[in-house]
Amino acid sequence: MVDEVRIQGLGVIDEAVLELSPGFNVVTGETGAGKTMVVTSLGLMFGGRADPQRVRPGADRATVEGRIVVDPGGKVVERVDEAGGELDEDTLIITRSVSAEGRSRAFLGGRSVPVSMLINLADDLVAVHGQSDQQRLLQAGRQRGALDRYAGNALTKPMRAYTASYQRHRQVAALLEELTTRSRERAQEADLLRFGLEEIEKIDPKAGEDVELAAEEERLGHADGLRTAATSAHEALLGDPAAAIEAANVVGLLGTARNALEAVREHDPALAGLADRLAEAGYLVSDAGTELASYAESIEADPARLAAVQERRAELTSLTRKYGETLNDVLEWARTSAARLTELDGDDDRIDELAAEKDELTERLTAEAGELTAVRTRAAERFSAAVTEELTALAMPHARVDVAVTQTEYGPHGADEVEVRLAPHPGSPPLPLHKGASGGELSRVMLAIEVVFAGADPVPTFVFDEVDAGVGGKAAVEIGRRLARLARNAQVIVVTHLPQVAAFADQHLLVEKSDDGLVTRSGVTALDREGRLRELSRMLAGLEDSELGRAHAEELLDLAAKEAAAS
Repeated sequence: MVDEVRIQGLGVIDEAVLELSPGFNVVTGETGAGKTMVVTSLGLMFGGRADPQRVRPGADRATVEGRIVVDPGGKVVERVDEAGGELDEDTLIITRSVSAEGRSRAFLGGRSVPVSMLINLADDLVAVHGQSDQQRLLQAGRQRGALDRYAGNALTKPMRAYTASYQRHRQVAALLEELTTRSRERAQEADLLRFGLEEIEKIDPKAGEDVELAAEEERLGHADGLRTAATSAHEALLGDPAAAIEAANVVGLLGTARNALEAVREHDPALAGLADRLAEAGYLVSDAGTELASYAESIEADPARLAAVQERRAELTSLTRKYGETLNDVLEWARTSAARLTELDGDDDRIDELAAEKDELTERLTAEAGELTAVRTRAAERFSAAVTEELTALAMPHARVDVAVTQTEYGPHGADEVEVRLAPHPGSPPLPLHKGASGGELSRVMLAIEVVFAGADPVPTFVFDEVDAGVGGKAAVEIGRRLARLARNAQVIVVTHLPQVAAFADQHLLVEKSDDGLVTRSGVTALDREGRLRELSRMLAGLEDSELGRAHAEELLDLAAKEAAAS
């Protein structure tokens, strides 16, 4: 609900604070005191048009700041979070300013936001019904949504079934369209995949083969050098057995050194240890020499094998240039492409299956949409009768409300368009609400609709400006009663001239105008019972101290209190 509104520099209001209660709030005051500015301020706060002519003469700008208590788990908080704003505990602060030059700025939870954000937010926070500002229920989508909530549980189950069928129908239709309209592209894709797979299959690469071939090519390309190096190392370690004169070699030198130490090892343990290490080194060198001899014999220059290895590597390289950086990447591409090709090759069968499923879903949607239409039509009849009855008590006895449920294309909510129409006089054709009623009549129609919808259309705050225009007497009392009834489920803010309406309020706010000889300022005061008696007396008799007016005012307050207690 709207907890508090601060107004600065707006119209005749220099500075004022509205402290609002959860129930029925009424705003009264003399003509020209600035009551309409209260509604204007709420309109600005929720994204209304910024009119620089509304800025108080002499002021740089008009500013409206509102404190709104919100549900911490609701959609409003989600939107504020998305905009980067913050709550003050469970309170959202909205600020809107309009400069004298016409520049407008908006702040949501301390964060600057576009005005469109306030407009979107308003849908979940407030419904404004004024002489020139009938926002919410004039929107076709709102009317359909409100009627659905009015229909209640009777619509819940068929709507759930329809929604599931509609979503699946959209998925199937989209996939079917993709398969049929992109058949040429998909055929080209299949040809490219098939060509690549055939090329890979022909070469038949093996995992890790490229690494092994690279090592083999390196050996074959340097066979002579490798063999010469191995032979030289072998001769250095073990000597050349084919030489006529035996040359010094590592094994012989190690043996000589070892023999020298063995002759005296028994005289010193340290020297004995060195002799053992020389013996071990001799064994190691001998083993290395033997392996070198074997390696040298195994190395042979094989130009044919080298050419074959190089050719195979060239084939593998051609694959990695096209299908992946490494051979493993090429094999992975082949795996995924084979799966994709299987999918593409099965498109014809898939198209037939999807076409059959789409036909079945269309039949199901037709039946389920028809059930929704039937439920809505019955709810529309009940709603039309209830609102028409309300209008009779609101001094519009000849008016008739008709809710038209017409067929359209399938959408997320069925195949129905819902429009609330009004026939203000007998014989006149029902017209859309904004065409079928004057400003004052429209406010009363909206009040009747909101009372019937009460609890079904969960908007936390309703604002009515001049809802009582052109009525009085018993009809005015009925308007007050219905506003009080609406306030049982929501916060209601009403600007009124009629004491019969004001008497039913939970909180009475008085807009007063004072003239200091230079400028005129307006302020807002919350009235206690004595203050309400004086204001109601003024509204009834034109005089605050009229005994007759005061007696009538007491009677109105007592009547309203009794009805509130009875409810």
